[in-house]
Amino acid sequence: MIRSTKSLRSFAAIASIAALTLSACGSSDDDNKTDGGTTGAAAALCGKNIAFLGALTGDAGALGQNMVNGIKLALKENDAKNPDCKIGLKPFDSQGSPDVAPGLATQIINDDTIVGLVGPGFSGESLATGKTFYDAGLPSISPSATNVTITQQGWTTWHRVIGNDDAQGKADAKYLTETVGAKKVFVVDDGQDYSKGLAGTVKTALGDALVDSDQIAVKQTDMSAVVTKVKASGADAIFYGGYYTEAGLLAKALRQGGFTGTFMSGDGSEDAQFVKIAGAQAAEGAVLSAPAGPAPSGFEATGLYATQAYDATNIFLAAINGGAADGKAINDFIGSYVGDGVSGPVAFDDKGDIKETKIYAYFVKGGKLDVENPSPIE
Repeated sequence: MIRSTKSLRSFAAIASIAALTLSACGSSDDDNKTDGGTTGAAAALCGKNIAFLGALTGDAGALGQNMVNGIKLALKENDAKNPDCKIGLKPFDSQGSPDVAPGLATQIINDDTIVGLVGPGFSGESLATGKTFYDAGLPSISPSATNVTITQQGWTTWHRVIGNDDAQGKADAKYLTETVGAKKVFVVDDGQDYSKGLAGTVKTALGDALVDSDQIAVKQTDMSAVVTKVKASGADAIFYGGYYTEAGLLAKALRQGGFTGTFMSGDGSEDAQFVKIAGAQAAEGAVLSAPAGPAPSGFEATGLYATQAYDATNIFLAAINGGAADGKAINDFIGSYVGDGVSGPVAFDDKGDIKETKIYAYFVKGGKLDVENPSPIE
């Protein structure tokens, strides 16, 4: 896909920030460039790799593929600008499982060619591996893990370029009660760290509008019991905390069971696969929130979290091209980074959370998830 002029301006925003710190690979101080290439002394980490840890296959694999596409785009652009300082990618497929991720984390920290991690992709695997990466001193930036407690562990090498579940959950509850006008909201989650965290915030924020709640299991296909509870509660809206596979199955079962209220879910469901699994008719009118706005026009990497992964990768590249020689130097650079990414303004607080975030509502219209025209809800 050819990028539009608008998209190129978006990319230039990152380049202008990074240019303040970039330094040439293999060039002398007299060879400083002014064309957007590297400047200054040779970077110490040229030829090294950035790792990705997250789901590339399995029920949530589409989300991880979006992230990898964003990483690859940033690396491709870096290679074109800095042909003497190419950085590679090593992807590790956890399938989003907190049981699989620790073994992969051990592989990552024992690989001397890896100098940083874009990921982990999900909250459960972040909580299962954060200490491993912290103890090894490997800096990481997650494009998508939103559980609030991750940044409360004291892992100073862990960062995220996306808003956490508190911000999203409060906005979702407000949207349901004020915009939708729901009086009785039923909340369901799938028991995973991300899901419980988001659903828990929604339940608290709903206050008296919470009519009841329930929990399903990952890979559960029979939703009849929860459909019965939802209908018996008299709910006029349902919020689901979890990922698109079970969200789609639940939405389908609810519509087949006669539920006519609003179906809303969070960023784990904000993917075209939700519509495919639920079916166009059952998915119609669903509201899927995300702490992520639409990609710039013509942006080559499509899908939720692609822009966040692109921005995370560019922060690593700015550190490397600026002469960072080890993990500590990269981590210090990340902690003080301030820039305008394609996903929005990027700066981190002392815990690794992004300082500024906006929540958006995406809608299923005409049998498709409209990813270009979300509504800001917070």
